[in-house]
Amino acid sequence: MKTSNSELIKQAIEGDETAYKQLLGNYRGAIFNLLYKMVRNREETEDLVQEAFIKAFRALPSFNEEYAFSTWLYKIAINNCIDHMRKKRLKTYSINKPVQSKDGELDREFPDTSMSPDRHLLSDERSKLIETAIDDLPENYKIAIILRHSEEKSYEEIASILNIPLGTVKARIFRAREMLKKKLKGKLLR
Repeated sequence: MKTSNSELIKQAIEGDETAYKQLLGNYRGAIFNLLYKMVRNREETEDLVQEAFIKAFRALPSFNEEYAFSTWLYKIAINNCIDHMRKKRLKTYSINKPVQSKDGELDREFPDTSMSPDRHLLSDERSKLIETAIDDLPENYKIAIILRHSEEKSYEEIASILNIPLGTVKARIFRAREMLKKKLKGKLLR
């Protein structure tokens, strides 16, 4: 794929729209999946993917072929997503405290998951708990965990994508796992 990417990149730089579309087609799905795991909103993800590809193709002439195109593209997409998330800064609420509204306090009710008639329901619930716990992680840890476990990137690839030292990647993933263990302790059934 690297040689075909190399040729496609040269053709795209020269203005070949077919080469541009081929590169887009090769990576759009993977970038969409990664960003969707970060923002959890289909419309926002679509916009972020489009922005990432626009930025990438504008910067294509500066791409260094010594590195993997996919790593370079992931880096652009993640940085764009981080910028978007920083601008958005959603207000978060503790699930243990009532939410204040104009009508007073609203208590949250959670379903009793101890009785599960179907394995799929239990598996779905477990996945949702894990996703929520990952979503609640600090941004740096969340990105590292998603790249490592959802995208199955190596520590070296993560270091390259995030432009941080390998030791920092290992530390972030270790700390993120510890936070997840603490947060999920007693909530997941084996």
